[in-house]
Amino acid sequence: MKKFKWKTVTPYLFILPWIIGFLVFTLGPLIFSLCISFFDWPVVGERTFVGLGNYIEMFTQDKQVLKSLTISIKYAAIFVPLNICIALFLAMLISQPLKGIKVYRTIFYIPAVVSGVATSVIWSWVLNSDYGVLNYLLSLIGIEGPNWLVDPAWAILAVVIVSAFGVGTMMLVFYTNIKGISAELYEAAALDGAGPVRQFFSITLPIITPTLLFNLITSIISSFQQVTLVMLLTGGGPMKSTYFYGLMTYNNAFRHHKLGYASANAWVMFIIILCLTALVFKSSSMWVFYENEMNSGSKKKKKRRKK
Repeated sequence: MKKFKWKTVTPYLFILPWIIGFLVFTLGPLIFSLCISFFDWPVVGERTFVGLGNYIEMFTQDKQVLKSLTISIKYAAIFVPLNICIALFLAMLISQPLKGIKVYRTIFYIPAVVSGVATSVIWSWVLNSDYGVLNYLLSLIGIEGPNWLVDPAWAILAVVIVSAFGVGTMMLVFYTNIKGISAELYEAAALDGAGPVRQFFSITLPIITPTLLFNLITSIISSFQQVTLVMLLTGGGPMKSTYFYGLMTYNNAFRHHKLGYASANAWVMFIIILCLTALVFKSSSMWVFYENEMNSGSKKKKKRRKK
């Protein structure tokens, strides 16, 4: 009985550090933030229960909430498809059997491990309108570069460019899936006369749709939680053109010291992300193909042919 009990308890002892970390650093703060979102909770001073007051204030009094939410949606609409396309394009490049391809894999992945602070500093120099490298390169071909970080019309695009710089992780996720595709499929397609473009849309893209779904959801989440880059690049300016919802939440908590109100901001963001994720999952049945479904579909086609 003692040996049996010990064998039963042992697996839980191995995962106990993770359980403690999850309870203390994830679930605990999550529940605590939900509780204080119903309070007027300053950093210093008396805490007052306001019920849904913080949530009502967000949509009836604070005009910046809808403005920041609109800016975040605009950013996500540009960033998410661009990020996925770049990552998929690089994954296709590094999956080619070329000489020295391992070096390129490393080069493409390095930006993903660079801290957000370092990335912001580097790109603030690259995008500088007076002595920036990007505007200098544009001037060599006769194009006058815009004021990337000063002009409200270009600031959000500048943030998108910097954000797309760190696609290395998503690239590797795509790469591992692409390398797992059987070479026999491509050989059979080539024998049937399919070129590289047709092979990509008929073989590669349908097979990697589960990975595409994963990357799409993670991109949506990261786009709404973007704080570091925009804080260091533009500070929410110029004229609050890049004052993202995440940055607004951060400022409410740590600059205006309204922890209860900031928690309400964060929970509204959580609900929005949850709804968007649910919509993506709902639509995935129309464009995501899993291996067991593809195999069953091919078997049904063979049976029909035999009949």
